[in-house]
Amino acid sequence: MADVAAAAGVSHQTVSRVLNRHPLVKDATRARVLAAIEQLGYRRNNAARALVTNRSGNIGMVAAHLALYGPSMVAAAVQEAGHAAGYGVALVGLPELSVDSLHDAVDRLLDQAVEALVVAVAHPAALDAVAALALPIPVVLTQGVQPGQVMAAGIDQQRGGQLATEHLLDRGGGAVAHVTGPLDWIEARQRREGWRLAHDLRWIATGTELAGDWSAESGYRAALILLEDPSVTAVFAANDAMALGVLRALHERGRKVPGEVRVVGFDDVPEAGHYWPPLSTVRQDFGALGRHAVELTLRALGGERHAAVALVEPVLVARRSSGA
Repeated sequence: MADVAAAAGVSHQTVSRVLNRHPLVKDATRARVLAAIEQLGYRRNNAARALVTNRSGNIGMVAAHLALYGPSMVAAAVQEAGHAAGYGVALVGLPELSVDSLHDAVDRLLDQAVEALVVAVAHPAALDAVAALALPIPVVLTQGVQPGQVMAAGIDQQRGGQLATEHLLDRGGGAVAHVTGPLDWIEARQRREGWRLAHDLRWIATGTELAGDWSAESGYRAALILLEDPSVTAVFAANDAMALGVLRALHERGRKVPGEVRVVGFDDVPEAGHYWPPLSTVRQDFGALGRHAVELTLRALGGERHAAVALVEPVLVARRSSGA
């Protein structure tokens, strides 16, 4: 900074003000300082700055299962929203989910002096472990969130499951079968609760329920079992990958979609409109989720430690697989 100040013919304090976007610096002076910065190739020493200000400008994020569409989109959305708010986001992905791996990830981020922590893990045991850490920095959850939960940003998974099921029930043909996600995931349980609620509100018994593991292969295997019952005319798969497996099984067994069986997925992956037939699904607004998570983080850093935001509303996207 001293070199920049000398090159621009200003004081060290003026350079600091330019770097911190202080409004009381004249435009001509700002331009001269910025030109000197570019000429000298100056880069701010963020480690030194953090020691002086006690602010690193970084948010830490722990996320699991980043190979899956939903978790990867949550992580990307938080990173984008953090950068838009002027924060770096240090992401640690968990290759395998355990209390030990979670503790290790948190320790690595604390070593980087992050100002807050965002956790995207949808397993009850892991969330309990985070709550038990008693960290000195704010913690915001972004998966497995309940309505009204403080310091948590989420998408209304139960409402999404209800929307998918109601859409299928509206097209007639009786109860809707469900291929769930792994039920040790909170979000899989929430989507299943929405499926049940849609039936309960119409006084209809639910259709057959089979568990999947988020993969297309598990959706395919579940559908082969479902198709042993010729009365099955509608299937709600808890994500689009499993819905793809369901569609394959239906095609192989010669069951017309949507003429004989209607199918709805969940997520609205970019390829969903190119499945055959194009897949009806529930869209999650990950961008809004990321913005909510960062908003809560900034509110907490401002001293509001029990902040809350509404769950993001999912949207049904109706395409040909459900007869739309």
